[in-house]
Amino acid sequence: MKAFFSEIRAAVMSTLVLALVCSGVYPLIVFGISQALFHDKANGSLIVGKDGAVRGSKLIGQNFAAEKYFHSRPSAAGNGYDATSSGGSNLGPTSRKLNDSIKDRIAAYRAENGLKETDTVPADAVTASGSGLDPHIGLRNAELQLARVAKARGISEDKLRDVVTQHTDGRDLGVFGDPGVNVLELNLALDSLEPQP
Repeated sequence: MKAFFSEIRAAVMSTLVLALVCSGVYPLIVFGISQALFHDKANGSLIVGKDGAVRGSKLIGQNFAAEKYFHSRPSAAGNGYDATSSGGSNLGPTSRKLNDSIKDRIAAYRAENGLKETDTVPADAVTASGSGLDPHIGLRNAELQLARVAKARGISEDKLRDVVTQHTDGRDLGVFGDPGVNVLELNLALDSLEPQP
């Protein structure tokens, strides 16, 4: 009987020690290291305005509809860029619903950016990303929106192109993926520009 209680005591003590280490000490160490070494990333890569208000995250797209803004790629996450409903539409290439929505988006994109019926439209302008939260658009997509945004803001396309270049992220590790423009950062930078006469 004494050996039985000894085994029970050892099991209970092991459970308590492991619970303390795994549920207390280890998370506190990881939290401390992340706050010390990766503060911005550990806290969501938030973008804070000059007034101290949080404008969003560098990692999550937002929907922009006004002509003076660059428009993000479509989102299938919830009601659009809903981080709690991240995910694609799960519609395949043979889906009629997907094909119809892409045709509608192509027509709308051409109309809002003054493109001809024969002009090609970048895929990222009319299809959602796998997560539905992608904050970036491709360089071609940004280039096609330049004229509309420049006209709406009353600034030259060359000046606007410079701002786009400043907010273009390069390839990962210099070789993976394509350069992309973070739409939220770009639009916030445009809002901070001096108004044109």
